[in-house]
Amino acid sequence: MLKGKTALVTGSTSGIGLGIAKALAKQGANIVLNGFGDVDGPKAEIAALGVKVAHHGADMSKPAEIEAMMVFAAAEFGRVDILVNNAGIQHVAKIEDFPIERWDAIIAINMSSAFHTTRLALPAMKAADWGRIINVASIHGLVGSAEKSAYVAAKHGVVGLTKVTALENATTGVTCNAICPGWVLTPLVQKQVDAKAAAQGISNEEATRRLLGEKEPSMQFTTPEELGELAVFFCSAAGNNVRGVSWNMDGGWTAQ
Repeated sequence: MLKGKTALVTGSTSGIGLGIAKALAKQGANIVLNGFGDVDGPKAEIAALGVKVAHHGADMSKPAEIEAMMVFAAAEFGRVDILVNNAGIQHVAKIEDFPIERWDAIIAINMSSAFHTTRLALPAMKAADWGRIINVASIHGLVGSAEKSAYVAAKHGVVGLTKVTALENATTGVTCNAICPGWVLTPLVQKQVDAKAAAQGISNEEATRRLLGEKEPSMQFTTPEELGELAVFFCSAAGNNVRGVSWNMDGGWTAQ
């Protein structure tokens, strides 16, 4: 379905980003990965799906590096047809104890980076009259949780940016939507499970059960693969007039 298209997925060397990148690659899209850590493994996984793959290690807190990444993607593949803004970090603390530098980093990486990639991707998308911008927000783009002020603020901002991007391009072939997952068992969430187990002196299994039980009625994690399939739907013809939505995959979290 996406043969000949190019998808750039930020924060895609593991977790949700890699899951989305693989789902798009299975549909024939060439992939530009972004992120730190192991790069060769994810590149090999994508290449095994029969598409071209490249990697750019832009620090998503730095606009100049984001611009360099977008130039790189265009030089490699012509243009970015599908932009998935997924890069994110987390820090947990009460507002009065929240380190200023952590606030600034979370706002920069989780929210501002999506603005920078979007502004740079839009001209080529509009010229082609086709594009998909998919912002990986979070259920925390729709509701709040204590001790996550920066993350919640950033993800609410991403939801707002999604709506504005969709409205500004409503008469074109460019759509913008947000995915709002509940708990997804990524390295980021595993750290929270480990911390809960250590703090409460319980097993990881019990910590997982308590974590899910607090918020998610389904008592199961959403998977990166499921999120990838939703991204594929947004890129399909069925998604042509899906614009500005915040699609939650949260096991019933916000239904309560």
